[in-house]
Amino acid sequence: MGFLNNKWMRAAVPALLIHCSIGTVYCWSTFKEAIAQKIGMSTFSVGWAFSLAIFFLGMSAAFAGKMVEKDIHKSSLISCICFTTGMIGTGLSIQFLKGVFALICVFICYGCIMGIGLGVGYITPVKTLMLWFSKQKGLATGISIMGFGLAKAIATPIMEAIQKSLGISPMFYILGGVYFVMMLLGHFLLKKPEDWVEPDDAKDNFKVISMFKNRTFTGIWLMFFINIHCGLALITYEKQILGVTFKGMAVLAAMISIVPSVTAAFNALGRIGYSTLSDKMKDRNTVYKTIFSSCIVITAIALFSKAISNGPKSIVFGIIVIALLLIVNLGYGGGFSTLPALLSSRFGMDKISKIHGLSLSAWAVAGLTGNNMSEIILKSNGRNYDQILIATLAFYIAAMVICLVMVKPQKAKPE
Repeated sequence: MGFLNNKWMRAAVPALLIHCSIGTVYCWSTFKEAIAQKIGMSTFSVGWAFSLAIFFLGMSAAFAGKMVEKDIHKSSLISCICFTTGMIGTGLSIQFLKGVFALICVFICYGCIMGIGLGVGYITPVKTLMLWFSKQKGLATGISIMGFGLAKAIATPIMEAIQKSLGISPMFYILGGVYFVMMLLGHFLLKKPEDWVEPDDAKDNFKVISMFKNRTFTGIWLMFFINIHCGLALITYEKQILGVTFKGMAVLAAMISIVPSVTAAFNALGRIGYSTLSDKMKDRNTVYKTIFSSCIVITAIALFSKAISNGPKSIVFGIIVIALLLIVNLGYGGGFSTLPALLSSRFGMDKISKIHGLSLSAWAVAGLTGNNMSEIILKSNGRNYDQILIATLAFYIAAMVICLVMVKPQKAKPE
């Protein structure tokens, strides 16, 4: 069927089918309280299921690179099975079990099994996209990873409607079935270009330890980690930050309620915008310089003006806080989508799935540190959000230094 053999049907469409399914992991806040009530556990304890999912996402991606390089159809099928099994298993756990035993089963199903499906599925279509879109790698990965970011906006109202009419467990069953069909279709459609031949395994000298000894890779890993760490430190507290900033401003309540949707849109816009912009740049690392410099400036303005605590005094401070959240979300999304193209510009295409997967271990670590850093700071200082800004500003400055010193322009490998 000749009409199927093009870059859209063999790369872009299957990537979106897979990423729009697994990206619903970010809908966690939509149903975490319902899970906690259903099984009789605290929201805090249940929340570790999400942290585990992100951790297993990063670590499974780090170790699945070799399998993805060798057989994308095997990896896409594993992702489909693990992700949907984890969803349905979560539904069964909260319907038929209670207490600690139910919590453990949710950790296993949502955190571990589904997390593995997330990680394997995340990296599976990326190399195929860059092979088909050889001259527009940033645009290609931006399209796919934007799907991961948009999944929350698409799925949240659907999940809320199903929960309201049928309950929490049926939501997992129904969506587990829907995502199985979507991911299976993506599995069948995904295909590398006919003229691409994978390098011989016998010549494979890829070593994890040697990659972390590479100055450029270590620099990319660190700045990717910092971007996620700082993003999560602020993004996961958006609601609380806005609540403090606009405290007592009932007139603005309706406007503030739409801010999270706008920040989610900026997150998605950053994913396709920054990565597409990187196609036009001589050095793709310029995107990260732009991300970190913009985040440094807006964080410093918010910190030194004490915009969060002074918010109720003037709408100007509120505008600064909203700008902070928008710019951080923009850079957070852009950091994800620009990463594969940056790695290919430094290390070439031959082992990109392995290298990309290994770099995503930074996501695993940041998933455990970002929001927990904010929680620790808030508990120790009487919920002073300015101290979170101090920490994130220091991290962003460190990331800029790493970006300039460790990830310098060099003779590019064939992308």
